[in-house]
Amino acid sequence: MAFSIILIVVALIIGLSKGGMGAVLGVLITPLLSLVMPVAAAISLALPLLIFGDVFALWFFWKTWDMHYIRLLLPFAVPCILAGTYLLANLSNSTLRPVLGIFTLLFVVYKVVDYRLKSFDYHPRDWHGYLAGGASGLGSALANAGSVPFTAYMLLQDVTPQVFVGTTSLYFAIVNWIKVPSYVAAGLLDLSKLAGVIWALPLIPLGVYAGRWMIKRINKRAFEYVMLVVLVIASAVLLFVP
Repeated sequence: MAFSIILIVVALIIGLSKGGMGAVLGVLITPLLSLVMPVAAAISLALPLLIFGDVFALWFFWKTWDMHYIRLLLPFAVPCILAGTYLLANLSNSTLRPVLGIFTLLFVVYKVVDYRLKSFDYHPRDWHGYLAGGASGLGSALANAGSVPFTAYMLLQDVTPQVFVGTTSLYFAIVNWIKVPSYVAAGLLDLSKLAGVIWALPLIPLGVYAGRWMIKRINKRAFEYVMLVVLVIASAVLLFVP
């Protein structure tokens, strides 16, 4: 019963995040699932759900991306995805839980200061993209938390909000598909378990449309602050509750 309830919440969260409610929601997915299963299983189970959600994100933001950033970041993300997959497959659950908790806290810190990034006297360099690509690939493979370095980097670029969201949607759709063969090779994807969560897939488009409706009607900043409190609680559970 607990697993079913959390899976329903996770599916709706994926839909809301892909519908424009922001990356704060997406970071909640793995901590929530890890409450009812080992961290590695939670991360691998979330992957097909995220891929399904990517379909709707790409549909809404089709061709609004900037391929310059995809070409800059992706080549350095790939080897780090492989490294993150290796760590995920070989670290114990007692080690992965605090790692996930730290990733979650880092996202909270980032969201607290993200509005200041655009005020920097920033001069872009290609190596900044290489670093962001590598860090996002590692974070995505190891904890489904690649949005922190990627978003921090993109906030410093001179792009419109639509290009920002479109580039984010395409980048993580590609990253998620790259993770599939590496997860399969590492024995992290169990098809028998995936078959048991198919019933939750229709909740994702429901969440997408709810997100599109809510984004025009609620105070997004206040909503994110509430989600940050939830993330702090989730990270505390991961860090301090065995």
